[in-house]
Amino acid sequence: MHEDQPAEPPAARPAREGAPRQEGPRPDRPRGRGRPPGDRPKRREISGWVILDKGVGMTSTHAVAAVKRALNAKKAGHAGTLDPLASGILPIALGEATKTVPFVMDGRKAYVFAVSWGVETDTDDAEGRPVATSDERPTQEQVEAMLPRFVGAIEQVPPRYSAIKIQGERAYDLARDGEVVELVARPVQIDRLAIVAHTPERTVIEAECGKGTYVRAIARDLGRALGCYGHVSALRRTRVGPFAEDQSCTIGALEAAEAEANAAVLRPVETALDAVPHVPVSRDMAMRLMRGQPVILRGRDAPTEGKAYATCGGVLVAVGDVERGELVPHRVFHLGGTAPRNG
Repeated sequence: MHEDQPAEPPAARPAREGAPRQEGPRPDRPRGRGRPPGDRPKRREISGWVILDKGVGMTSTHAVAAVKRALNAKKAGHAGTLDPLASGILPIALGEATKTVPFVMDGRKAYVFAVSWGVETDTDDAEGRPVATSDERPTQEQVEAMLPRFVGAIEQVPPRYSAIKIQGERAYDLARDGEVVELVARPVQIDRLAIVAHTPERTVIEAECGKGTYVRAIARDLGRALGCYGHVSALRRTRVGPFAEDQSCTIGALEAAEAEANAAVLRPVETALDAVPHVPVSRDMAMRLMRGQPVILRGRDAPTEGKAYATCGGVLVAVGDVERGELVPHRVFHLGGTAPRNG
């Protein structure tokens, strides 16, 4: 998706699972139940971040599996689900980077999204069933005047079709089963909302927000406040924590290259810790941290409290809390030669 065409909906939906399979043998693959065990490439111990530009129609789980396969990695996970309807930045952690996922998920996020006016849906996006309609359409001035109401520390009711748990069940599972889902408002932080483009039928908006914010809820509540209803018709995530579009790659590019070549797209594990103070430690201190033991931090620039991460010889060793001048490790890392280094 080009920057001069933000949040444009796709021209056509991708084929869904369950489409008819091609008949006849595949010439490029052994017959029978997949490859013989001896022909399967051995999974690699590899650590770092892949900043994926996920396409519309792909689930986050599918994206993780595709990246893991393309790099032949043993372990992978993502830092924040991105709906199939949405495109954009999906940070994927490999190996030891999975230990830093919470730091990325707690980071700020940025989106570009389109609100189509006149219809509210039960999912608050274009895939849902209409539940309210209006012939009214807002002017750009009316939308701009309403945006400040949704900026700052606000209370937001999540969409009924969301992953929030209600008595152990996901809200979207309950909603699909026809149950009435009542979600309570939660505090969220929205730092910025700005109009990118406007027509009578839809408005494209940029958003910067904190953890737990639902863009679909912003569109729904804007439509209600303007008296015309609305839903998200296209959505793109442009930043997650320290990761942005200019660092990203696509599934197609990864699949077209060899696993060894793809390792060049990896970003260091500690990139996820860009907002955390860094302290270099000696080899002896590193060994103590690796055993789960605290170390005393010395020096004028050493942090006195809060989170911090330690490196030895440029290699990430541990992340933890500084308490009374000591770094108490909560996560230790075993990187060796499996991860790229800064610089």
